[in-house]
Amino acid sequence: MAPKIILDCDPGHDDAVAILLAARHCELLAITTVSGNAPLHMTTANALLMCQIAGLDVPVHSGADRPLVVPAAHAPRAHGHTGLDGPPRPEVHRTAAGNDAVSCIIETVRAHDDVWLVPVGPLTNVALAVRQAPDIVERVAGISLMGGAVGPGNVTPTAEFNIWADPHAAQIVFACGAPLVRMAGLNLTHQLCVGPDVIAQLRDHGSTAATFVAGLFDFYLAGYRERAGLEAAPLHDPCAVLAVTHPALFEFGARHVGVETEGRHTRGMTVVDERPGTDAVPNSEVAYRIDAEAALGLIADAVCSYD
Repeated sequence: MAPKIILDCDPGHDDAVAILLAARHCELLAITTVSGNAPLHMTTANALLMCQIAGLDVPVHSGADRPLVVPAAHAPRAHGHTGLDGPPRPEVHRTAAGNDAVSCIIETVRAHDDVWLVPVGPLTNVALAVRQAPDIVERVAGISLMGGAVGPGNVTPTAEFNIWADPHAAQIVFACGAPLVRMAGLNLTHQLCVGPDVIAQLRDHGSTAATFVAGLFDFYLAGYRERAGLEAAPLHDPCAVLAVTHPALFEFGARHVGVETEGRHTRGMTVVDERPGTDAVPNSEVAYRIDAEAALGLIADAVCSYD
């Protein structure tokens, strides 16, 4: 039986692929959007666009337009000013089901058993839902998030963007006491990369969805070439979906994860306790390794399954 999930996202090139992957391998109950890679109105439009391109009948609810405490920040260097720069952008004809992402999360978890929350952007919506309705914490199957790192960050030397963008929300989520929290951080996501071969495969497939995603990847990879000299770009957000749908592809370690919320140089750092013999009680399953070849095959197959 396919897992039931709510995908909370801020599309974002890798979020766009996560939507297609989740819709193929999960019972995707709802998509909720948050300010992150781009402002909220753009991340919501991008989620609607991906549903439109793939013909998905999934409600999209927009959510928080700013973090809990810190000012809003976006990632145009990685994703462009729309969040999905690259290929020609079709006009978006779909509309959001509501602007009540937090209520959507709460009501959906209360209405369904064993729902996974899969946040792949800043954790603002999920933190607000947990704070407003603590009862949902014990009802969820788990939370599988893309964020953080065991090691260097990407927006600062110590912090990954999603956690840095709303560190106070991240601390709430890691500390919420959910039955299971899985963390796919940069140390893991940089093992799953898309390069020219996969882009050519998608373009050769020729469907509307595959061609659009190939164009997204062209832009996304060009940015990594320019900024870091890389010939393949990490697919961060699909990892959080695969950690629910195909957990056997991963190696996890039980760890306690805290979030630095105030540090001048370390805001947004995920403090992963790896000390031998530590007394810290694990609150997360931290992903350390992924079968990248198998995962990339699943992603390509999912994208190519749409017309």
